[in-house]
Amino acid sequence: MAVIVNEGRLLLIRRSIPEGELVWALPGGTVEQGETAERAAVREALEETGLTVEAVEKLGERVHPDTGRRIAYVACRILAGTAHPASQREVCAVAWAAPDEITRYVPRGLYPPVQAYIGGQ
Repeated sequence: MAVIVNEGRLLLIRRSIPEGELVWALPGGTVEQGETAERAAVREALEETGLTVEAVEKLGERVHPDTGRRIAYVACRILAGTAHPASQREVCAVAWAAPDEITRYVPRGLYPPVQAYIGGQ
């Protein structure tokens, strides 16, 4: 998952097809064979949001409580572009959420290392 913060706001995407209760999420997807979590985060950010980013730091990994899949969280810095739903098949909206707005999008809250990273930006 790409953790992209700009001007203190976290980029979230609204999935075109929700995964259970998970409607809003960080940009991300499957790590392809031979690909690192960092490369996957960069690729998925571009595919889903149109942003060109670079991986800065891997924040951690966990089994996601809603999907049961292993997720790696990678902090990314924007290099170019404007966030938009770049893949209509996968993403129907994007939002830049301030820290106090995140639970409106992700009621369960964020993975603690991601929350700590956002707080330090």
